[in-house]
Amino acid sequence: MRLFATLLLVAGIWLPSFAQKDAAYWNKMADGMSQALIKNFWGANFEGYPERYYFNYGSNLSDMTTDHYWPQAHAMDVLVDAYTRTGDKQYKKLFPLWWEGMPKYNFAGKMNPKDPWWNVYVDDMEWFVLAQIRMFECTGNKMYIQKARQMYDDWIWPTWGPEDEAPWYGGITWKTDASKSKNACSNGPAALIAARLFRHFDQAKFKDGKLKNAYLNEAIKIYVWEKNYLFDRETGAVYDNINSRGEIQRNWIFTYNIGTFLGAAHELFLITGDQQYLDDAALAASYATDHLSRNGVLPDATSGDGGLFHGIFFRYFVKLVNEEALNRTTRQKFHDYLTNLATIMVEQGVNPNTMLYAGRWRKAPADDEPVCLTPHLSGCMLMEAMCILKPIK
Repeated sequence: MRLFATLLLVAGIWLPSFAQKDAAYWNKMADGMSQALIKNFWGANFEGYPERYYFNYGSNLSDMTTDHYWPQAHAMDVLVDAYTRTGDKQYKKLFPLWWEGMPKYNFAGKMNPKDPWWNVYVDDMEWFVLAQIRMFECTGNKMYIQKARQMYDDWIWPTWGPEDEAPWYGGITWKTDASKSKNACSNGPAALIAARLFRHFDQAKFKDGKLKNAYLNEAIKIYVWEKNYLFDRETGAVYDNINSRGEIQRNWIFTYNIGTFLGAAHELFLITGDQQYLDDAALAASYATDHLSRNGVLPDATSGDGGLFHGIFFRYFVKLVNEEALNRTTRQKFHDYLTNLATIMVEQGVNPNTMLYAGRWRKAPADDEPVCLTPHLSGCMLMEAMCILKPIK
């Protein structure tokens, strides 16, 4: 058996780990890592910084730059995960503090006096809008989704198009001062936002403004544009962008773009029941499992924006794995893949003393090693994914 497994690894075929861990184990790991997030990164935890309502970029004051803005939205996503899973108010009590701190520390907010949440990067605003919608979902506080709707209507959707401009013919802009760059990272999240505003429209009791179906129409329009321009219908790859020269960047294929594309496809499948959306989601997910992974493991990602890419993929991937309408064989493949990744991470990549993850699957950070926020968030998201992963019967 050992020889057989070795031959499979040499051939580039991965075997799922057979170390079975129950729901209690994954919940314990998720608790430990979310607590480590707050302990090591939440600025107000540290002496001398009582009102730093912001997640530091480096653990234990090792890096306090505020240039890395978008990870703050994903840190909130992890708090929402933890609160939704446990009901523990220690997470919820940070929501209003984060709400106060985010506009204050937004490096681009001063560029737009109309809205301190505004950012020159459209995708950065989108991550915050997605987090705000989730804050509404778990609290029922309409303030959060009202802000999300306003940001989408005022700052995100207006960057669409023009639809008659060749060779782009639409698309959501990546950056407000780079209008001819249409990126997967701005279109996948935008489609998700529009679909969720449609889904929550009645619950949020929106008044005035756009009608409910306008959001669904926009979600479909954005999704179809991304599928036509940045999705490879043969392989499932999601290309990064079509640039100002009209060239599609096919060499950059990242897990987070696959995650938001398949997430938008799954969301639209749930709304419309159209099988093509589910097929698109499964094909995109298979590209990540089959082409971006080596022996069943994604590349290490230890810092910077890339440290967050895998976590965003896990967030949407696990929902697809749980989709009972998906082909059972495909579900099992994805289920084994996610479980194998999580098992490797907790057994080799997480420091059991600090509960920190530094983005290396098979090497845990030392007790005194500074850890970047972005990879630790990805680790948290993988643990939360394992807590909601359903068994296949």
